[in-house]
Amino acid sequence: MLVKTETQPGYFGHQAASHQDVPPVCDFAFPGAIERMGFTNSYPLDTEIYGEEEPAQYLYKVVSGAVRTYKILENGRRQIAAFYVPGDVFGLETRDEHALSAEAISQSKLILVKRRDLIALASHDNAVARLLWTLTAAELRRTQDHTLLFAMSADQRVAGFLLEMAERLLTDDEVKLPMARRDIADYLGLTIETVSRSLTHLENSAAIKIPTSRRIQFRDYAALGRLSA
Repeated sequence: MLVKTETQPGYFGHQAASHQDVPPVCDFAFPGAIERMGFTNSYPLDTEIYGEEEPAQYLYKVVSGAVRTYKILENGRRQIAAFYVPGDVFGLETRDEHALSAEAISQSKLILVKRRDLIALASHDNAVARLLWTLTAAELRRTQDHTLLFAMSADQRVAGFLLEMAERLLTDDEVKLPMARRDIADYLGLTIETVSRSLTHLENSAAIKIPTSRRIQFRDYAALGRLSA
């Protein structure tokens, strides 16, 4: 039986509380007028959406599926910067080129809106300008939170990640992860073996149950919160 409490889930709960004035990126929906400015496109599994240093021509909203953004480091290792799930907006840049590459991690459908058209609209529409500013602030917050997690232990990172994904995917007693364990490892700065060991630790502590590699059942939210603290 799921044991769920209102206890703030450790680090991730404190981060959410400290940023209540900046909603998460997934809370945003393009107004209808903006969505009508764009078009939808589908991307099969592992298809590149854009590459690092390519011109940043579009802003993207995930309709279905999931996306990862990443950078290949000098030592050849891949560092995943973020995952985007339905409702999330990505492709925000502070310059005219993409700082990261983006790929679909499952069959995905996206809305693409031309960046220059959106900027032009924002220049005379204060509501759109505020939306873009808030999206940018939320993305900056996400980047800062991701950087801070590298100070945590492996079990803390994995527990916090599961809580974060459950919140973002709007699930209750279980989460179906759209990403593979290699993706999770590259996001958390761990090896696949370490991620697997941490998941086993969480299962042995009765915090979760793992019916399949991507399906995680939550048995005790409070325990997960303590483990992610």
